[in-house]
Amino acid sequence: MELMGTLEEIVLMILLKYEECHGVEIVQQYEEILQRPISLPAVHVVLKRMEKKGWVASKFGEPTARRGGRRKRIYWATLAGYQIVRDIQEAKSGFWNSIKEPSFRYGIN
Repeated sequence: MELMGTLEEIVLMILLKYEECHGVEIVQQYEEILQRPISLPAVHVVLKRMEKKGWVASKFGEPTARRGGRRKRIYWATLAGYQIVRDIQEAKSGFWNSIKEPSFRYGIN
């Protein structure tokens, strides 16, 4: 199984939940879900990397007057993207279920 970074995983899960989004929508969802800021360029870097891996696909939307005639790039998760996230979630769940609650006897309380 191929591994992915946490940011890749979260962005891909956002795309799976909302089916298709542009970069600004992904930033908004990320910040709402995690209550942490993220920059649009960071999201674009991850989207481009995932597109090269085949986990995400994209197309240009229609130009709008509000954007000065420019078009937004719309992204969505591919079947390969869905499968990798599903496999990672299943592996994490199985591993987590094998962990016993630690005693923390050596930790600082």
